[in-house]
Amino acid sequence: MVKITFDIPITAIREGKDLVIKVDSNGNGHISSDEKECSKDKNKLFSFMDSVIKELSKNGHNRTAETYTSTLRSFQKFRKDEDINMQDINRTLIEEYEKFLHDEGVTMNSSSFYMRILRAVYNRAVDRELIFDARPFRHVYTGVDKTMKRAIPIEDIKMIKEMKMIKKSRSFARDMFMFSFYTRGMSFVDMAFLKKTDIKFGFLTYRRKKTGQLLSIKWEKCMQKIVEKNPCSDHIYLLPIVDSTKGRQRIQYRSRQRAINNNLKKIAEELNLDCNLTMYVARHSWASTALEMEIPIDIISDGMGHTSEKTTRIYLRSLDTRRVDSANEKIIRALA
Repeated sequence: MVKITFDIPITAIREGKDLVIKVDSNGNGHISSDEKECSKDKNKLFSFMDSVIKELSKNGHNRTAETYTSTLRSFQKFRKDEDINMQDINRTLIEEYEKFLHDEGVTMNSSSFYMRILRAVYNRAVDRELIFDARPFRHVYTGVDKTMKRAIPIEDIKMIKEMKMIKKSRSFARDMFMFSFYTRGMSFVDMAFLKKTDIKFGFLTYRRKKTGQLLSIKWEKCMQKIVEKNPCSDHIYLLPIVDSTKGRQRIQYRSRQRAINNNLKKIAEELNLDCNLTMYVARHSWASTALEMEIPIDIISDGMGHTSEKTTRIYLRSLDTRRVDSANEKIIRALA
């Protein structure tokens, strides 16, 4: 037992407990009896994961923070909101969580996604020497399973393009889908934050939110028509998806994305398309169409802004925009 001597008066010491010492304005110290203030909370999963989420948000990793939040909520549901010491996380518990996810109807890939995030949080705690690694994830699935085909053929894209719309909300959803397809499968988050100033000298230039890569796309008439049909009153953004004068723009874009995807599903039903039509389908379909037209894979990769595991290639690799723009023109002409 180690004896500790303080220069400030202490009225009580709780043996075997983590202590929080507070000093008042007169220089007097006391032991906090509030369990929430005790340092042992950092070893609780919910508390630790919440701190990781706040750290991610503070550093600008908002999308990652959202996925961590989604995983935390899922695990809280599994635990019925009962927190747990991270050192008590073992193989049995994780396998029970995996079964819980499958019973809830969660797909293999989504279950694996939750497991990988939970494992990342657990490994952070191990790296910070808060717990010892008991390797609790070694017997659950953390891979990536083959998913259902998300691309649709060019004939279906034509049907969507030429469909007569009555409801304005569905017309807008179709236009956003086509805009993504026209712009080489641009992701919805990148579309949401395009600026009017991104169009210069006949090119649309933007930086991908996901990778930070700078992409340049030749501005085509079909793109201009969509912008003119759906004017944005915002003085900053190109498309009417988010409003710069209102707060929490990421929440705005995600709400808009859900509404658009819901309308795309209704469009698919009306056209009897055998697919789950979402904005993401536009990206897959552009790549699939390009491949069917025998456009080289390296051109497709450049066109979509794909990168290797070495992120430095994002900035170092030269991009032959003329070949990419030629490929995009070829695909757009196929819709004429």
